[in-house]
Amino acid sequence: MSDDDHVGEEFSRLDPQSLVVAAGRPARANDAGVNPSIDLNSTFVAPGVIGYGRYGNDTWSALESAIEVLEGGETLIFSSGQAAIASVFSLLPRGAVIVAARNGYTGTMVSLGKLAESGAVEVRYVDISDSREVLAALDGATLLWVESPTNPALEIADLPLLIEAAKSMNVGVAVDNTFATPLLQQPLKMGADIVVHSLTKYIAGHSDVILGSVSTADAPLHARLADVRKFAGAIPGPFESWLALRGLRTLGVRMERAQSNAMELALRLSDHPAVERVRYPGLLTDPFHERAKSFMSGFGAIISFDVKGGAEAADRACSSSQLITFATSLGGVESLWERRHRWSAESALIPKNLIRLSVGIEAIEDLWVDIDRALGLSQG
Repeated sequence: MSDDDHVGEEFSRLDPQSLVVAAGRPARANDAGVNPSIDLNSTFVAPGVIGYGRYGNDTWSALESAIEVLEGGETLIFSSGQAAIASVFSLLPRGAVIVAARNGYTGTMVSLGKLAESGAVEVRYVDISDSREVLAALDGATLLWVESPTNPALEIADLPLLIEAAKSMNVGVAVDNTFATPLLQQPLKMGADIVVHSLTKYIAGHSDVILGSVSTADAPLHARLADVRKFAGAIPGPFESWLALRGLRTLGVRMERAQSNAMELALRLSDHPAVERVRYPGLLTDPFHERAKSFMSGFGAIISFDVKGGAEAADRACSSSQLITFATSLGGVESLWERRHRWSAESALIPKNLIRLSVGIEAIEDLWVDIDRALGLSQG
């Protein structure tokens, strides 16, 4: 973490809501800008620290330093969340054993499947919310890959327990923290080795960039990941990096509003006649409520729910909304929903009629009128 970035030891005392605003700023000086510039250089005069545009960029560094403060570990940003995930898997030796959830982000699941099919790794799939099953699978494993909350079932892994157990068995731990963000949980502080984000989602927050990140408190591991980025070439663009840092500034207020909306919508959906089941850890009736409350500072802004009438009814609902956009992705200021099984790569364990709703920051009553109307039309 550079002294040139306005990040000092005093930042450790700030609330994360303040950190998202303060971190990653240029050094204060007379007439200096309060925001970093967009560095549009591929070539740098020698000798120097950066060397070449594939090795570093001041705009990347500003975003990385902000995420470092939030996650508590050195950070590298990548051209996409998928590139960040691939960088972690690329470090594993041939024959490595990965313990991972039976269902999760489809990009991760497809990547794991292809690696296993090629014989590069062995994957032991588990119910990541069943700690006993996960612990039993860790014997002889190389890496525990945890996504929590899971996408789209919103299962909660017992992160403190699983991380401690894995480390005691010399098993590496990587956590996809995209859904929770560092505002709700910080896995590196629990002992995880790696934290991965799709910055496309909540960090950037405006559905206008594709980026990913990897954070670690292990300096040699950071160096190896930096080499992967240099020589595999999955580098981010400086303009996209600048947009993501600008988006990060409002993460606190966006998440606060989106979570508030999500909690109210989850309660109302639980009583809706067109809904069979609601998945949201903020509900007192959710099977993961107490676990989430024990180590998370919030429950997030994603709701998944099963629509009565099967897949066709769920599709009709998504196609009938006027305020909520029928689209994939999540974490933006706008509300998005989709039936997840419209994608062939979705896990067979996910119900065909499940809708994943990424709750945005719109007025709650406008959202509810739109949802209620769409669900009513779904049953026609």
